[in-house]
Amino acid sequence: MAETRDERDDEDKRALEARLRTLKDDIAAERSSDAPPSEAQEASPMAQGMKGASELIAAVLVGAAIGWGADRLAGTRPLFFIVFFFIGVAAGVLNLVRAVVPKPPK
Repeated sequence: MAETRDERDDEDKRALEARLRTLKDDIAAERSSDAPPSEAQEASPMAQGMKGASELIAAVLVGAAIGWGADRLAGTRPLFFIVFFFIGVAAGVLNLVRAVVPKPPK
């Protein structure tokens, strides 16, 4: 005799619930591991340097782009470009300092 649609739906629901329980158990096991992910995967000095350089360049470019756009809208040639360029430089250096200076222990 063939299964009814309700029986198949119940079977599918039980299988889904079993997979969900397994997934929850796996997530709980991962969260209870000894080291947090940030300490477990320490970046190499080369990777840290590349990250810092890219953050500095991105901050300068974003600042310059905002200044250029503000100059185009306001009709003032280099004023906003210069101001926002230096704001971008300051933001990039601040990001580098935050990345390099160790955080104090709690």
